[in-house]
Amino acid sequence: MSRETVYVKQCKGVNGLEKIILKENRGFSAEVYLYGGQVTSWKNELGEELLFVSSKANFNPPRSIRGGIPICFPQFSNLGSLEHHGFARNKLWTLDPNPPPFPTSSKSRAFIDLLLKNSEDDSKNWPHRYEFRLRIALGPTGDLMLTSRIRNTNTDGKSFTFTFAYHTYLYVTDISEVRIEGLETLDYLDNLKNRERYTEQGDAITFESEVDKVYVSTPTKIAIIDHERKRTFEIRKDGLPDAVVWNPWDKKAKTITDMGDHEYKHMLCVQPACVEKAITLKPGEEWKGRQEISAVPSSYCSGQLDPRKVLLHF
Repeated sequence: MSRETVYVKQCKGVNGLEKIILKENRGFSAEVYLYGGQVTSWKNELGEELLFVSSKANFNPPRSIRGGIPICFPQFSNLGSLEHHGFARNKLWTLDPNPPPFPTSSKSRAFIDLLLKNSEDDSKNWPHRYEFRLRIALGPTGDLMLTSRIRNTNTDGKSFTFTFAYHTYLYVTDISEVRIEGLETLDYLDNLKNRERYTEQGDAITFESEVDKVYVSTPTKIAIIDHERKRTFEIRKDGLPDAVVWNPWDKKAKTITDMGDHEYKHMLCVQPACVEKAITLKPGEEWKGRQEISAVPSSYCSGQLDPRKVLLHF
């Protein structure tokens, strides 16, 4: 007799930190730490890890965890006066014991809602009241879905402004054999050149040196092809017009203390984001930003992949 699937399980993770394990019937799984509200693992039905987490990652608050999907809020990077990438990834989130149900059209049972609210500690540097609800779900076919709802709960009538990103670290077999399709011909801000604006050239994005770019006005669908693994990641996003692409390459990697010198070869950050134009919420207003990632076998021939075919079955 088959055992019934336990869709959501809470347990202790590294250094005794609380984590949640999500599982769905076909064998996909995800792990989420309450610290940072951070997904740190997403595995397919074969148990293969699809997200990158550094072997030197710190699971020691208040340090952030290097890898998985850190939440950048209320500030992306150094675009403001707050700490790098904001404070959400360094906070302890709470698990909502009674989350609102999924829409009846969805069959997902492996999901949780995490909550983050303003604290006295935040108000010293960011004096606003807010509620951040993060829903993390595994779809029936193993898709990893993150939905953020951020509400302004200020009682003083004041609006607030923020930038945001899902700092998604994908695990790739060899970065030099990876390409991104869906961002061709778009404008981007180059963080390696003082955020100067350029236009992407060429058929697809490939990697042979450090990259740190904010692509603006991007499509809702992006494909990341891992040629060596014959795997394609498909990212679908809503409410997030930008896409940040980052790989530190060898010299920069050596300066990152919580990352191995050669681990850059096995990671690529493709981050649905709202960076170029910040979001402003009046009291009572809510913003929603969503990303969904799936991993499918690549259907390419002779190393060439038709981007039209990749994006047809979204």
